[in-house]
Amino acid sequence: MGLLEHILKKVVLETGVIEKKEKISASVYKIRLKSESIKKVDFKPGYFLRLGIGIGNDNLSMKDKVRSYSVWDINQTEGYLDLAIATDSKGIGSKWVINCTIGETVYFKWKKGNFLLDETAESYLMIGDLSALSHLYMLNRNLPNNKQVESLLYSENQSAFFDDIDHSTPFDSYCLEQNSINEILEKVKEITPKLKGNTIVYIAGDSRVCVALNHYFRNELNWNTKQIKTKPFWNPDKKGLE
Repeated sequence: MGLLEHILKKVVLETGVIEKKEKISASVYKIRLKSESIKKVDFKPGYFLRLGIGIGNDNLSMKDKVRSYSVWDINQTEGYLDLAIATDSKGIGSKWVINCTIGETVYFKWKKGNFLLDETAESYLMIGDLSALSHLYMLNRNLPNNKQVESLLYSENQSAFFDDIDHSTPFDSYCLEQNSINEILEKVKEITPKLKGNTIVYIAGDSRVCVALNHYFRNELNWNTKQIKTKPFWNPDKKGLE
C-alpha cells in the first residue's frame, strides 16, 4: 500500500463494517454498512457515499479505487445505512459487491452534491434507470405526503427492479433499452399534463438521457433551470462516472 492510500485510510476516510449483504433482484445487492460516525453526520436525503473499494489493491489505478453510491436508507440512532449496488456494469464496483463479505471493513467518505431533496414544489416527476432507483426512492420517501409524485423508471430487464426499503413499489416501471430517448420522451409527454402547480423534475442515470431530457424541459417546455435537477450516474463512453 502506497503512502497516499495510507493517508486516505488514516486521515481522510472513515471506517465501517458490512453488517448485512442480500441479493434483492436479478442484478442488485443490498449492503448494510454500520459505523459509529453515521450517528453524527448532518445527513440530508440525496447524499452519496464514496467507498474506497480498491484500497490496498496495487493492481488498480487511484481513480478506480473509489466509487460513489446513493444512500438508500439511514438509521442514525443505530448507526447504519443501506446501499443498493447493481452488477450490470461488470466493473470494479460490481466485482466488489459480488465478492465482499459480512464483517469486512469498508473505508468511506460522504459526498453531498446537489442532487438533494427539495420540498418547495407541489408536484414531482422522477425519471431514471436502475442505477438511480435507490436514490429516487430515498427522495420520494422523504417528501411530505401531500405532494403529487409521478414517475418513469426503466430498465432492459424488469427482474432487475427491486422494492423500496419499506417494501413499497411507488414508481411506474417500464421495460426499455438504456438509450431509448424517443420512447422516454413520448412517455414524459403523457405524464407532464398531469402535474399540478409548481413542479420539479429529477432526472438521473444514463448521461445521454439526462442531456436530452434537460434540453426538452428547458427549451421545449420553457421550465426554469431550478425546476430541473439532473444527475448523470454513468456514461457508456466513460469509466467511473458518478
